[in-house]
Amino acid sequence: MSEYPLNLKSRWGWPLLLAITIFNASGQSAVAAPDIVSIDKVGHFGVFGLLGVLIARTQSSRRWWLGWVLASIYGIIDEWHQSFKPGRSVEFADWIADTMGAALAVTLYARWTFFREVLERKIWNRRIPPVAKPDEKTSD
Repeated sequence: MSEYPLNLKSRWGWPLLLAITIFNASGQSAVAAPDIVSIDKVGHFGVFGLLGVLIARTQSSRRWWLGWVLASIYGIIDEWHQSFKPGRSVEFADWIADTMGAALAVTLYARWTFFREVLERKIWNRRIPPVAKPDEKTSD
């Protein structure tokens, strides 16, 4: 799906970094979150949507669905991991939010050209001018 060639290590760098971050966050006994009913589902939806897209970017255009499947499987693993932490519990609704977030984000990425182009846009697309011109003398 990506327009620029990347080697295997750099393609999987971001999804692995996010998976490690999720693993570390779910390993905490308490997670800092606002006291709003079901707000954690929004977090699950967004984070696993991002994970799904990052995984989909590692695949060919025919295998975009792997982002959805692997993010959903990782959501199950994340919930299981939480079951070993005091003060945390397994919630089926969290896994549903993980799966639905990945499904929506990956489907948008694979099917909606504008969405994909926005996500694939280079951040540093322009040359950054130097602070001082080479022929200017600075006084001390």
